[in-house]
Amino acid sequence: MNTPAGLMSGDELEQTLRAVGDARYHIHHPFHKMMNAGELTKAQMQAWALNRYCYQAVIPKKDAIILSRSEDPEFRREWRKRIVDHDGEDGSGGGIERWLHLADGLGLDRDMVISRKKALPATRFAVGAYVDLVSSSSLLVAVASSLTEMFSGAAISERVPAMLQRYDYITEDILAYFTPRLHQAPRDAEFALAMVKQWADTPEKQQAAIDALVTKCDILWAQLDALYSAYVVPGHIPPGAFVPPDAFVQKGT
Repeated sequence: MNTPAGLMSGDELEQTLRAVGDARYHIHHPFHKMMNAGELTKAQMQAWALNRYCYQAVIPKKDAIILSRSEDPEFRREWRKRIVDHDGEDGSGGGIERWLHLADGLGLDRDMVISRKKALPATRFAVGAYVDLVSSSSLLVAVASSLTEMFSGAAISERVPAMLQRYDYITEDILAYFTPRLHQAPRDAEFALAMVKQWADTPEKQQAAIDALVTKCDILWAQLDALYSAYVVPGHIPPGAFVPPDAFVQKGT
């Protein structure tokens, strides 16, 4: 069967989406490169955990928004697994609780982390932009924006061993958040990718899906830009944001 002019095959669309992630995923950001190289101070690691919590905390919210927009029970059954993964179920903690455990292990005050009041303004704006994206765009765009999960498994596989090797205060227990993500993220990405390939049946819809992934990569990148500006470049912590007493001491102290 011939495809309309300008319409990519499903495999071609997938290749294009993967090329976006290969070029734009935030594992390439200088802040993450410093983390994997063992070059962050503990204060910088604390700032990362605090600000990343803002993103972790809204994941079930954005997934509930996506869930509510679908008329397909089969889709909703599959998508709601994401909410359970992060919120937990039947008294067991999910990804959010495991991230708070990571913050605890880094010496952060849990109530301060949960409040998000000392997170960077740019972090909060970026996270809000993600919620706005899934709220105001088409269901296709909302689902396509989640496709950064196609690249997270490789990032985790690189990050966790590097952190355990290069930071003596970090243990496997502190990094327990990442273990379930090694199978949750590929599972979720596979389903989302299948939906995007099915729904994006015009050149315009395919471009919308690609643009959604670009936007999501930009949102993740912007969060690390904010961290780099505030905690790697001295003197740029915004008023009211987290200021550890040893914000700019050398690594290992």
